[in-house]
Amino acid sequence: MANGGGGGGSSGGGGGGGGGSSLRMSSNIHANHLSLDASSSSSSSSSSSSSSSSSVHEPKMDALIIPVTMEVPCDSRGQRMWWAFLASSMVTFFGGLFIILLWRTLKYLWTVCCHCGGKTKEAQKINNGSSQADGTLKPVDEKEETVAAEVGWMTSVKDWAGVMISAQTLTGRVLVVLVFALSIGALVIYFIDSSNPIESCQNFYKDFTLQIDMAFNVFFLLYFGLRFIAANDKLWFWLEVNSVVDFFTVPPVFVSVYLNRSWLGLRFLRALRLIQFSEILQFLNILKTSNSIKLVNLLSIFISTWLTAAGFIHLVENSGDPWENFQNNQALTYWECVYLLMVTMSTVGYGDVYAKTTLGRLFMVFFILGGLAMFASYVPEIIELIGNRKKYGGSYSAVSGRKHIVVCGHITLESVSNFLKDFLHKDRDDVNVEIVFLHNISPNLELEALFKRHFTQVEFYQGSVLNPHDLARVKIESADACLILANKYCADPDAEDASNIMRVISIKNYHPKIRIITQMLQYHNKAHLLNIPSWNWKEGDDAICLAELKLGFIAQSCLAQGLSTMLANLFSMRSFIKIEEDTWQKYYLEGVSNEMYTEYLSSAFVGLSFPTVCELCFVKLKLLMIAIEYKSANRESRSRKRILINPGNHLKIQEGTLGFFIASDAKEVKRAFFYCKACHDDITDPKRIKKCGCKRLIYFEDEQPSTLSPKKKQRNGGMRNSPSSSPKLMRHDPLLIPGNDQIDNMDSNVKKYDSTGMFHWCAPKAIEKVILTRSEAAMTVLSGHVVVCIFGDVSSALIGLRNLVMPLRASNFHYHELKHIVFVGSIEYLKREWETLHNFPKVSILPGTPLSRADLRAVNINLCDMCVILSANQNNIDDTSLQDKECILASLNIKSMQFDDSIGVLQANSQGFTPPGMDRSSPDNSPVHGMLRQPSITTGVNIPIITELAKPGKLPLVSVNQEKNSGTHILMITELVNDTNVQFLDQDDDDDPDTELYLTQPFACGTAFAVSVLDSLMSATYFNDNILTLIRTLVTGGATPELEALIAEENALRGGYSTPQTLANRDRCRVAQLALLDGPFADLGDGGCYGDLFCKALKTYNMLCFGIYRLRDAHLSTPSQCTKRYVITNPPYEFELVPTDLIFCLMQFDHNAGQSRASLSHSSHSSQSSSKKSSSVHSIPSTANRPNRPKSRESRDKQNATRMNRMGQAEKKWFTDEPDNAYPRNIQIKPMSTHMANQINQYKSTSSLIPPIREVEDEC
Repeated sequence: MANGGGGGGSSGGGGGGGGGSSLRMSSNIHANHLSLDASSSSSSSSSSSSSSSSSVHEPKMDALIIPVTMEVPCDSRGQRMWWAFLASSMVTFFGGLFIILLWRTLKYLWTVCCHCGGKTKEAQKINNGSSQADGTLKPVDEKEETVAAEVGWMTSVKDWAGVMISAQTLTGRVLVVLVFALSIGALVIYFIDSSNPIESCQNFYKDFTLQIDMAFNVFFLLYFGLRFIAANDKLWFWLEVNSVVDFFTVPPVFVSVYLNRSWLGLRFLRALRLIQFSEILQFLNILKTSNSIKLVNLLSIFISTWLTAAGFIHLVENSGDPWENFQNNQALTYWECVYLLMVTMSTVGYGDVYAKTTLGRLFMVFFILGGLAMFASYVPEIIELIGNRKKYGGSYSAVSGRKHIVVCGHITLESVSNFLKDFLHKDRDDVNVEIVFLHNISPNLELEALFKRHFTQVEFYQGSVLNPHDLARVKIESADACLILANKYCADPDAEDASNIMRVISIKNYHPKIRIITQMLQYHNKAHLLNIPSWNWKEGDDAICLAELKLGFIAQSCLAQGLSTMLANLFSMRSFIKIEEDTWQKYYLEGVSNEMYTEYLSSAFVGLSFPTVCELCFVKLKLLMIAIEYKSANRESRSRKRILINPGNHLKIQEGTLGFFIASDAKEVKRAFFYCKACHDDITDPKRIKKCGCKRLIYFEDEQPSTLSPKKKQRNGGMRNSPSSSPKLMRHDPLLIPGNDQIDNMDSNVKKYDSTGMFHWCAPKAIEKVILTRSEAAMTVLSGHVVVCIFGDVSSALIGLRNLVMPLRASNFHYHELKHIVFVGSIEYLKREWETLHNFPKVSILPGTPLSRADLRAVNINLCDMCVILSANQNNIDDTSLQDKECILASLNIKSMQFDDSIGVLQANSQGFTPPGMDRSSPDNSPVHGMLRQPSITTGVNIPIITELAKPGKLPLVSVNQEKNSGTHILMITELVNDTNVQFLDQDDDDDPDTELYLTQPFACGTAFAVSVLDSLMSATYFNDNILTLIRTLVTGGATPELEALIAEENALRGGYSTPQTLANRDRCRVAQLALLDGPFADLGDGGCYGDLFCKALKTYNMLCFGIYRLRDAHLSTPSQCTKRYVITNPPYEFELVPTDLIFCLMQFDHNAGQSRASLSHSSHSSQSSSKKSSSVHSIPSTANRPNRPKSRESRDKQNATRMNRMGQAEKKWFTDEPDNAYPRNIQIKPMSTHMANQINQYKSTSSLIPPIREVEDEC
């Protein structure tokens, strides 16, 4: 054997023919056998020289045919043919390059020659003249057209080829991906063949890998032709990396087929195709972000360079140096070369594997320079890109049978913790909902820890809802709902609302059918949601306006203090905290554990009246039902559902009626659905009421029988009273009570209400007409009014005072029951708010500051029914602890004020003082001669059980032994932004600064309100959208989607004429406070049971009681100076009452309380006396024998008549809004002790007992 083939034989694959016997290849190359001489013997050792081997002559024998194997050389001389493979590539490359350069040279010479010839011909044409020039131009034009046609054909082919390789069409994309996939396949074949010798005999017809490689390269050749045709610059195309790869990989395959031998050669260059990996992924629309494209580019370049260099080392090390006759080779596998290149690039160089050949070492010298630079630059950048990849950048995988919701917007530790605390509360039935948070900022460590604690139900993904790709990641199309949280503490509420509206637009644009519940900060921004075509509140879309609800809660506290706390606790999920000690916290926390739930009523209730079902649920099922969802049976409103709050005894329960309950657990509410009269009628323990085996009716919403005539139907409230009802508070005096037709038509030509009939309305007034100076306010002697202290300036964000005024101007109050509202604050700020307030009556403004005691005394803050403290500057301060500084200072300032021991004589001239903006010309605004004004109250001025609250002989065990009356007795409610600041409102309480807001004394007493309590409405609305409708109906005074659409169009209430339809809208329930100190329920006030009071009020007056407002120290047996009260929600039946309790109740609208003052003024004193003798249902039953009454009814009436005659002679024009037989009080014109006035004030509902000077009322 020749020496050139040695050196690698011992290693099993060094040279092409080393390590075996010398054989002669038969001349029949295409046969699959070899012909050897019979005289050939075993060859000499591998160290014998080539010359000596060739000089040996063996005797010839017959030819022996043996199969070709991988280890057998292909000729007897051991000649290697690597140069043939390499020559094919070199000839192809340089030959093509020569042709391209030759073509360019010839083309250049042709262009130069044609250019010179063209100039000569052009000169001749000019010399021959224009006529001859025209004749000679004709054949030239024809020639140019032919050339243009040829160029057009070639251009079309070129464009077609360009389209095929540029992935602009589906076919092109498939072709590009297929070429890349086949290149990777060819590289894999190279990896397989690298375990074989560098050069070996291969039979094409039997070698499967060679056949596959041949097919691949034929395809590459065709693709090369397409690329060549599409190339604009053929020279640069010939020098491209992909072209060089094809030159050194495609021709050697055809040579392999021809020579029946294989050479690994430069097939490793196929690894350079990996550089195009990022382009392929972009064609497939997999890579979309710049970071991902850059990362794939770096990885593909690094890996392709690494694998290519390893292939070259594998070639030269296994072959040896040509000038050393290939004797210095070493056997290295391909993967050992890969390892060698990696330790070389990283400059580690262990030395266990190294290059022995000169070519290998020379290559390593240059590779270290480039590889080290690449390793030092690429690897850190790759690590940085991988490290900067979003940790939460995956996609949500939906779980079969489990819903998921998407929560986005303002995602912080506080907002998320509040949301999860309420959403995942244990009192809810099994919450089989997964919560997916989507935010564009990664969570901090605290928020990340919170997610990990709830990892079974919470997932977080980083992204934006404005990006459709991120919406697809969280599977928004299959989500049950999308909840958007707002930043309640932002400096610019309008900008925050705009951001949330854009989120809604993006989500609805991606999936119009998704249900969205979003928080809004400003009421006027809700109108923009109506501009979104796919926004549909009927399908569950809801906007929770924080300003609307916050100010609505505060407004309801002006009518019934403590109601804001009770309602806030009802829609918040609170765990029951048991306290053994007999303290006020024990009873308060028992009520806090109640929440609002909905459940369908059992068929056993069908046909019963609402009060009957309500009583049965309370007594037997231990459930409090306050409202139902009524489905109208009219054709025109068949699908319309309305929520009716305490509708009265005219409404009969339908099949499938949905009830609204107050209970401590969702499982308790199931009793209303499971109740069966046949099975559960004799059960006393409500826990035993469970599903029975009786057959139940199946309800169909479209087949509900009508139980209410259309004439009695109402919107958003109770049903109209009828003469056949149970005892009602009505008058029987025909002189004073007009009929129903008269009520509907007597003021039909005057606009007194808005177009919907839900609110009192007046013509727009200029702000100058309602501004009071300090002296004018002091002369007015305001009483029983509402003082609103507002902090704000010209740059403050508007808080929407309309939402505070609207509930106080609800039409279910009679005009004389409306409390006068006085705003004290910056006139610059109030001018900006006035556009939304100028249509409401009884509104005045005192320019000033709530921190000025002179301004506060001018508006008689000690005589007000409620003082509200608001601030529009709270979110402009970075320090959260200072956000409430103005409100806290104002609250402490008022509490520290001292007032004189006497009010003094109420001074008024014969005409009285008319505040600016009030019209005296109206008959209703003129003083009524000879009549005293009774204090207006929350629950109806004609109900003596409410007006006569304090009797001298029944004062409770409360001692107010103060020499001077202080501001601590003024009823106040303060708005807070930061919950922890509640500790500064009461200096005498013992609340821990870390105590939750709902556990603090100011919140429990209803003197503080924070917007954070409204966070629970998000989850409550998701689980039951009717809850939000019910809360909004209770606190806004009757706002409806139709009214919101109207305000969105005009930004103001529109006045409307009084029609039977609009007047019918007044007939709805309102919240009131019922005193137990006197009246028909006085016998229950002293040790009676709450359940007896509940049943009596419901049966007798259709009043639905739902809570108690009790003195904080009422449980003590010793007198106490504390006059603070706290809220008890839904006490049990056996709960013991005390005389000082105030009862929260839902009261029916009283048609007869608002009588025309014109008829009263025209009536004479004799008619008044006669009317006083007439029976009145408003009079208190069985009060004649009540103890501690100083005078009988007749003597008191006589005394009142005498006093009124005396005042008429003195031309003192007092007025009254109450009928004369409603037991007017003995009010004398002499100084009254404010000590006694404030002592009495503790037991009245929300009205003042001080008769103010006539305030001319601009009833429009």
